[in-house]
Amino acid sequence: MTRWPRKNDAASIDARRRAMSLDGGLITSIDLAPFANAAESLVGVAVIPVSAVPVAIELGDYELSEDGEVLERGRNEETVHVPLAHTEGGLTASVARGALAAGAVRTYVLHDRITRASCFVCTSAADAVALAHWVERELPAFQAWLGSSDDPALSKRARLREVKTHVVGEMCHVLWRFTTGDAVGPNMMTRNAYALNMGYVMQRAPVKPQRAILEANMGGDKKPSAEYFGSGHGKTVLAEAFLADERIRRVLRTTAEDLEALSWAGTHGAVASGMQSVAFTPASAVAALFAATGQDLGMVGTSSMAHGTARRVDGGLQATIRFGGLEVGTVGGGTTLPSARDWLASIGCAGAGKVYRLAQIVAATALCLEISASAAMATAGSENFFRAHHERGGLR
Repeated sequence: MTRWPRKNDAASIDARRRAMSLDGGLITSIDLAPFANAAESLVGVAVIPVSAVPVAIELGDYELSEDGEVLERGRNEETVHVPLAHTEGGLTASVARGALAAGAVRTYVLHDRITRASCFVCTSAADAVALAHWVERELPAFQAWLGSSDDPALSKRARLREVKTHVVGEMCHVLWRFTTGDAVGPNMMTRNAYALNMGYVMQRAPVKPQRAILEANMGGDKKPSAEYFGSGHGKTVLAEAFLADERIRRVLRTTAEDLEALSWAGTHGAVASGMQSVAFTPASAVAALFAATGQDLGMVGTSSMAHGTARRVDGGLQATIRFGGLEVGTVGGGTTLPSARDWLASIGCAGAGKVYRLAQIVAATALCLEISASAAMATAGSENFFRAHHERGGLR
């Protein structure tokens, strides 16, 4: 077997492409240099069509207080032309229909935390309990220790806000809960959590753990979990819209009663299946926006966990969707790539101070898709949903 070059210099990229018979530019002729820091063993880029949908949103203007609380400074309504990168036939049209029916979607950022779920294995359950009590009492000392450290490996942007423990058997699970500014922050908090584990807990705890594990799966990193559905992992965002009866009839071609009936049946179906996300199809909107704006696609599984509601009110239907943990960033990672940076800039979300705006746009877009897809399913026998998929289904 020919040695596979691992670097991302021009010669290594060319060697890999020749080995794959790509040197003729059949897959891409785009300059790959700007992408060299984004992925290992680079050989090309994938081109995904991007469409745009105008969505009217009443956005909150938010900032993070010194003690880690999300504070609203004001509100403003505007139309955002949301970029959606996808190959899912009908998705853009469905979001557009939902946006038309919703009018202005109101969005709220409720919470901001990102968590690394570590674990300390002790010699006994008694030691694990004692360690948990000590860890919870030690929070101010943890914060001071991180803040005063001059270790260049640590991140000053990742600020420890809380710690939560969970003891099972001889294991003391510890959820380190951080804020990470405008970055999603997994690399930042990983460095800081590792330092806390190895440089503080393992050295100073009154009971010596036998083993420290940096990520022990209690949170559910990059996969759905009840922990993140409830307490959040990223930005917790709520989107709300009032659907007037006339718009439901004219745009969605159904009724508020049918939509409420679908919500009732769907919620009970979700409960019966043990589903942690109670919504119709939020992942499609989240993934399309993530792909366009350079977000970590592995985080779609966690970020798309949602809780939708629909309630009949005078003159129409009140529809909401809550995302417990939208893992979005406007700096670092894939957001620095050429197309992603451009699409972020097109919606006013490039750079520092824009992450709460981006989170709200994701939530509003997903609610528009929920409204439209639910309306198609709510018709008698779900005929409209069937017809949409029949007409755009591709292969027969």
